[in-house]
Amino acid sequence: MEKKELGIGSRIRHKEYGDGVIIQSKLDYYLITFISTGTRKIAKSYEGLEIIDALEAADDLISFEHVENSIINIIRRFSDIQETVNIADKWKNGKIIFEPGDKNLKGYEMPIDTFFHKIVMVRDRLIVMEQRINSEEKFDDAEKVELQQYITRIYGSLTSFNVFFKNKLDNFIGEKSK
Repeated sequence: MEKKELGIGSRIRHKEYGDGVIIQSKLDYYLITFISTGTRKIAKSYEGLEIIDALEAADDLISFEHVENSIINIIRRFSDIQETVNIADKWKNGKIIFEPGDKNLKGYEMPIDTFFHKIVMVRDRLIVMEQRINSEEKFDDAEKVELQQYITRIYGSLTSFNVFFKNKLDNFIGEKSK
């Protein structure tokens, strides 16, 4: 029996990520926003999705990125729900040691989990800033593009920290080299 194509808006349950809604349908995967873990790509061939409420798939593949960003913005603005971002297993329970060049000064140790949490907070605040800039009516398109370029460069500066993220979808992405 052929597997039925799920439409955008279908509600599903994933064993690891929990409840979610399909926000995009691509050729070989769904983009699903999960309540507790954010947006993830899930292969259409994945057998572990439990269908809660199936909607019929549309004939055309429409990008709902703008709708997704609006929903995320509304959730962030009117609730205290934060996306769960996991640290890579190899860093769990580790520590960062700051050792000054001047041997007369005392070093400092910090749990990597604490450092990682601060990185994620920076990332989340950049996302909110980016959304607010894009929705601000006082800025014309040229100003929005200019501010967006600064944010993209900030993301690029932070790509060194991608080594800490468990899921690649959570990584910082800066300007692509040409």
